[in-house]
Amino acid sequence: MPCRRSYFAGACGVQFRILGSWRVMAALLVMIFHFLSYGPPSALAGTVRLLSLMPLLDMFLIVSGFLIMERYSDRLLVERNSYWQFLLRRVVRIYPLYAATLVYFVGIGMLVHFGVVTSHSPGRYDFAALPANILLVQGWGFTEELTFNYVGWTLSAEWFCYLLLPVTILAWRFGGLMGLVALAALSILMVEGMVAAGVMPFDEWYLADTWGAYRAFVDFTIGAVIAMGSRRVRLAWANHAVVWGVFTLVIVMMWNGMAAGYPALALLSLAIFLAAVAERQAPLASGYLGFLDGLSLASFSLYLIHPVVASLLLNIGWRRVLEPMQVMNFYVFLPVAIAAAVGLSIASSRWFEPAAARAINGLFSPVKTRGRAAA
Repeated sequence: MPCRRSYFAGACGVQFRILGSWRVMAALLVMIFHFLSYGPPSALAGTVRLLSLMPLLDMFLIVSGFLIMERYSDRLLVERNSYWQFLLRRVVRIYPLYAATLVYFVGIGMLVHFGVVTSHSPGRYDFAALPANILLVQGWGFTEELTFNYVGWTLSAEWFCYLLLPVTILAWRFGGLMGLVALAALSILMVEGMVAAGVMPFDEWYLADTWGAYRAFVDFTIGAVIAMGSRRVRLAWANHAVVWGVFTLVIVMMWNGMAAGYPALALLSLAIFLAAVAERQAPLASGYLGFLDGLSLASFSLYLIHPVVASLLLNIGWRRVLEPMQVMNFYVFLPVAIAAAVGLSIASSRWFEPAAARAINGLFSPVKTRGRAAA
């Protein structure tokens, strides 16, 4: 019977620290991409170049699918009420910080609406899209553009995948690894059909954001294939040096325009597979990445918080104060914004999110009933 694993570190000693470090890299690159958009023309040129690395966002989602499948494949739909408990855990994990950032951007939207401040993207504060943002369905094709906390579409997309996790689990239970492969193939055919029919208004499905739920489902199923496939394989040459070499090669190829779209996704999937195999074969060998554990746990927080930091430090602090005063170079101020975002994210993952989770769990935990029973 396969042993259970936690989200990042398994009860079997499997840490998956390489994958955690890659999630951090992806979150940092997305943050830098957004931060550079506030800078001078040279910084804007950098954002164009960074677009070549956008498949790393799909890697982020693939790793999410891998970790969810790794943790829940053996017990979801087996233990009583396991699916509802899973959904509750995910809500408790992701929604408090998301709600806090949404409240912040709703406040900004009200200031824009009443003319107190101006915005270069007034459509971002379309209050007609607020219900979709509250219900986390803004990435399901219900909005025409990204609104409020614009990175929230990925959270909406992951929520879509959480709701459909039983489909992935059943494909594994009844079809094994080939069942998962078939599900991944069908999901790719589905999104390709949606693009071809004009239902999904993007040139390619892996560019979708307002329709990102369907893109994420493809990535999640690929992650599930890798999770289950890597359990069966042993490769003597799949060591950490090889894994990092393959990953670096993929980054170089994407940066130089040699891999994009399907080839980039295939190569990144190969790197994730080799990393999973290497970490299963030598569970303790990734100790050298232990210094990133705190940041790995905060990668979700960093992803949600960095637009708030961009709004405060770059849009207000830089554009409206420091740039007009000409007292500091943008590239000197940029590390300050990055450090602030990282620090706030780690603080949120350590204090705010656990406290919010305890408060929400307390609402659903029959403490008084247990107390009477103990008495």
